Amino acid sequence: MLVVVRKPPIEFSIKGTVPEKLIRNLVREYGPDNVSMEYDDMMNAMDMDWFKEESAKDTPGRTLRFYRKLAGMTQPELAAKLGTTKQIISNMENDKKPISRMMAHKLAEIFDVPAARFI
Repeated sequence: MLVVVRKPPIEFSIKGTVPEKLIRNLVREYGPDNVSMEYDDMMNAMDMDWFKEESAKDTPGRTLRFYRKLAGMTQPELAAKLGTTKQIISNMENDKKPISRMMAHKLAEIFDVPAARFI
């Protein structure tokens, strides 16, 4: 983190891990308009271990369940729209049955998302 204080005739900066208490004191002393903070040590979330672990858990079935629930549909309701059974929907959501390309395209139309999300 980089904290910069600009208040004529004083200007200084602090680099590194800046304690919150120091930041609060600088803001109180010099005013919020004169203290700026830049976070140059931020990481891309996709590079973080927790994101990689969660992404590895993503499956077409979990994606299907997410969009079905987001739409407020039950498995029987979705099955009726697709002309199939609740059991097939359940099997796809639990990754017991793969989602075919044709089914992915039907799901994409229903949920208005790209078909690739279900493959």
